[in-house]
Amino acid sequence: MAPRSLLRTLIVDDERLARRELRRLLEPRGAVTVVGAAATAEEAEAAIHEDDPDLLLLDVQMPGGGGFDLLERLDAVPHVVFVTAYDEYAIRAFEVNALDYLVKPVEPKRLAEAIGTVRERAAEPVPEAVDGEASRASLTADDQVFVKDGEQCWFVQLADVRLFETAGNYTRLYFDGEEPLIHRSLNYLEERLDPDRFFRASRQHIFNLRWVEDVTPGAKDKLKATLGDGTEVELSRRRSRAFREQLRL
Repeated sequence: MAPRSLLRTLIVDDERLARRELRRLLEPRGAVTVVGAAATAEEAEAAIHEDDPDLLLLDVQMPGGGGFDLLERLDAVPHVVFVTAYDEYAIRAFEVNALDYLVKPVEPKRLAEAIGTVRERAAEPVPEAVDGEASRASLTADDQVFVKDGEQCWFVQLADVRLFETAGNYTRLYFDGEEPLIHRSLNYLEERLDPDRFFRASRQHIFNLRWVEDVTPGAKDKLKATLGDGTEVELSRRRSRAFREQLRL
């Protein structure tokens, strides 16, 4: 799917004047089209599902849930530029790989720089969609998710997650030496993840096929997959049969 020529942008800020000012600053920029605005995290979540924006201009603090709370609710996260009156959240924002952090009042030059950064990221190649249409029901390896565990937060590209491990109603993600928990069950993730990239190994694990370096036979017709970091994942007997059929082993 080719990148959109205009960045579909959603403004999320509880202050009406702040939303109006951002619209005004964006008007002369031909690279952007504002698809909507939201005053709360709840409104923003609904607008994201409805309008499918490429970019969120997102406030940090809002009544009823802030910007970080909103991101935690989403399965796939658009590009994010934080826009806030509070400079003390900047380190946290960049720790989770936000593309930029603008402090109010927003300077036109800084906004232009942020839009340029987002356009560069949005121009990176993405996979072709099936039948020319994106599947909103699934998550591809190129999708970005927001992960929050305690006070730590990350934006994570699913391609970088090598393993998902069940933890009751939660799931532990393994990536870049991190092991946070997310508020999603392994069954929920299995329904959303691309089956050509992510394989359900057992009731406990889903692994990223691109991270598999070796597959060896085990006891009772089971297989054992070794991931790039040395982690060994045992496949159940039934899933071992499915794995052999999928890869024609």
